[in-house]
Amino acid sequence: MKSQEIRNTFLEFFTSKQHTIVPSAPMVIKDDPTLMFTNAGMNQFKEYFLGNGIPKSNRLTDTQKCLRVSGKHNDLEEVGMDTYHHTMFEMLGNWSFGDYFKKEAIHWAWELLTEVFGVDKDILYVSVFEGAEEDGLGMDQEAYDLWKAIVPEDRIIMGNKKDNFWEMGDQGPCGPCSEIHVDIRSAEEKAKVSGRDLVNADHPQVVEIWNLVFMQFNRKADGSLEKLPAQHVDTGMGFERLCMVLQGQKSNYDTDVFTPLIREIETITNTTYDKDSDPNVTDGKVSVAIRVIADHLRAVSFSIADGQLPSNTGAGYVIRRILRRAIRYGFTFLNTKEPFIYKLVETLSAQMSSAFPELTSQKNLITNVIREEEQSFLRTLDQGLSLLDAVIANTKDQKVSGEKAFELYDTYGFPIDLTALILSEQGYALDEVGFTAELQKQKDRSRAASKVSAGDWNILQANQSEIFVGYDTLTSDVQITRYRKVESQKDGELYQIVFDQTPFYPEGGGQVGDKGYLEAANGDVVYIIDTKKENNLIIHITKNLPNNIETTFKAVVDAKQRARTAANHTATHLLHQALRSILGTHVEQKGSMVHSGNLRFDFSHFAKVTAEELKEVEDFVNARIREGLSLEEQRGISYDQAIKEGAIALFGEKYGDDVRAIRFGESMELCGGTHVQNTSNIWHFKIISEGAVAAGIRRIEAITNDAAKEYFTSQSDAFTEVKKVLKNAKDPVKAISTLQEENTQLKKQIETLLKDKAKNLKSELKLEFQDVDEIKFLAKAVDLDAAGIKDLSFELGGEIEDVVIVLGTEHGGKALLSCYISKTLVEKKELNAGKVVRELGRYIQGGGGGQPFFATAGGKNPEGINEALQHAKQVVFG
Repeated sequence: MKSQEIRNTFLEFFTSKQHTIVPSAPMVIKDDPTLMFTNAGMNQFKEYFLGNGIPKSNRLTDTQKCLRVSGKHNDLEEVGMDTYHHTMFEMLGNWSFGDYFKKEAIHWAWELLTEVFGVDKDILYVSVFEGAEEDGLGMDQEAYDLWKAIVPEDRIIMGNKKDNFWEMGDQGPCGPCSEIHVDIRSAEEKAKVSGRDLVNADHPQVVEIWNLVFMQFNRKADGSLEKLPAQHVDTGMGFERLCMVLQGQKSNYDTDVFTPLIREIETITNTTYDKDSDPNVTDGKVSVAIRVIADHLRAVSFSIADGQLPSNTGAGYVIRRILRRAIRYGFTFLNTKEPFIYKLVETLSAQMSSAFPELTSQKNLITNVIREEEQSFLRTLDQGLSLLDAVIANTKDQKVSGEKAFELYDTYGFPIDLTALILSEQGYALDEVGFTAELQKQKDRSRAASKVSAGDWNILQANQSEIFVGYDTLTSDVQITRYRKVESQKDGELYQIVFDQTPFYPEGGGQVGDKGYLEAANGDVVYIIDTKKENNLIIHITKNLPNNIETTFKAVVDAKQRARTAANHTATHLLHQALRSILGTHVEQKGSMVHSGNLRFDFSHFAKVTAEELKEVEDFVNARIREGLSLEEQRGISYDQAIKEGAIALFGEKYGDDVRAIRFGESMELCGGTHVQNTSNIWHFKIISEGAVAAGIRRIEAITNDAAKEYFTSQSDAFTEVKKVLKNAKDPVKAISTLQEENTQLKKQIETLLKDKAKNLKSELKLEFQDVDEIKFLAKAVDLDAAGIKDLSFELGGEIEDVVIVLGTEHGGKALLSCYISKTLVEKKELNAGKVVRELGRYIQGGGGGQPFFATAGGKNPEGINEALQHAKQVVFG
């Protein structure tokens, strides 16, 4: 059975059990601060488990794209080393929200596996939660009795809290679970050791295939458990493992989920994949590398398709780290020195686009981003190899310090495992303890800076739904339904408050959250400094709580900030329309940030936007502003109908069945943000900058409204000052051109004078060389800049054999030292200019380096130049 048929059969089975199929949520999470990526199928349904939302059906089924590379669920370093761990994987699931429970979940799982898919009952084991005394939980007797009626008791295994109590994180929905494990070993292997003894023992052929979670509890901040408002079922079956079983394979990588990619990697890199090879030998490492690349390509491609580009922070950093791991495995074990992973996107798209069409629609973007990331990191590897050579050259005891290795890793991005490999090949050791200590220091600093501790919600009004009224009003009478205290290293002690209704727009869709205040009847005011969204809750952030939290308050949004933000948000819609009209319909929005002061808009495009095109874009948007287009808003329109009417939907965004469509003239987009009532409210649109942020992704930054007025005022003031400097010239542009021409001529004259000066100086210095051990030596302070010193040193070195020249100068209040050594001396005498300037640099309170034959050092103490020159001979010759 092919993988596509397996996926469809699963969904059709649960459709027959009155489940509604829902699409996979994006892999990158945008409205839950507790998670960076979707790491389980239940993530998109978290609000339903907590009672903060109502699903469109009490029974759902889906296949969910998941990523496990950070936090509690982190499989990254195991990927490729074995045959069943992955970064990105599909989780097949069926869900019950307060409907059926353990009986149906267990019976249907067994029916699907054994009767529909035809899995041999004799290779299956099941596990049941044995209880946890610290949580006051006993054995899951109900699940045990249900399984006992289906399978022999010797195939039921008691599982501990680690294996059979599922928790998404330190806080949140959780509950006991029953796992179904499969034993696909040979008969001979089964005769030696019972599969029962290998369950949850990390055996590659005795693996968990399906986890049935019975969601009953919520883990609170203090570690205690409270019962959820209703009982739910959350199941997750590993699609890749299911394919392995049904296709009679011993490895996930031998199924048709991965074999097309593996064959393509073999062809491109001229290598051979051996599924039975030992990962600890050379040939086996080739196969490990191929598995790593095949797996990581999927994770990176789906992330980019969902709108997350590689970057240096947050989720983008994780994606870059995954891709770089794949690149370095290819570099080290497949001997690939040129980009090639991007070529695999075509194969992946052809293979999986029927289930995930975004791979086709975003294929060009995915390909371009991966190719540029490969080129960049391969350059980093080349640079790192040169730096590592320099480190080795300066290492005397055959052991490179952890501090140096960490500098290569942290500053230059050079992988530590590659450092260790190269050192061992050259007979050097790595101070791994020192490196680990440096890495831990960095992690501690990062953790301390980002540490956030959230308390449990204090519920004032249970089951109170929250209503957003901010599209229609900026003020509203509200009551607090829940609140909690949050402490962070960055912001200190804050409070998060939820109302029964709110006019405050929460950060989302690129738009910042509203600010404002709460006013009590007695006039007391509490300022709301930000508004965010967590799943279905709109959270208002304050520095303190109101005195009487159970009364009614007047919530007031900062009208001026909202108006400016709305103008910028509407401008992004008009900008999007302009770019598609002028550059082409290939342009798609890839991110935005809408503040009250400015806007940022990222979009897909293959080339730099020319000045002429930017002018056209500006004119297009301003023409729409002058037209005075009124807002046409459709709330609660069906997604399908909105798309049919021409609305643009953004990839990577999660849309419900009913959406909000915003139209200004011919511009129509799905959007939850706030907008002006008429484009004339924007006043004017001005582009401030345009540039690249990634392969195939450009960024425009612009301003509108008050910021545009301030911009033109400041430009006018600056122009007035320029005219004053030009003595009110009638034609300022011509006057500036004349000054530039005169400046160019003066520079040429200065260059000529400096060359003459250097020529005369060279003649003088030739007479000042000393003979030291058959070497011509000179240490001298000169009045030249850095370029002049370098030219002079090389000219002297070209005319005189076997020289060591140390020169010092003061330039711009800074000290500069240089050292030139003839290459013959570098080879014969093992002299090193870099070592010389590093030693002399301490006299000028600085440092530097360079090549063995020429190096420079800069410092902040010019007064130390003479002392450095006095010690130069001793430093060079000892």
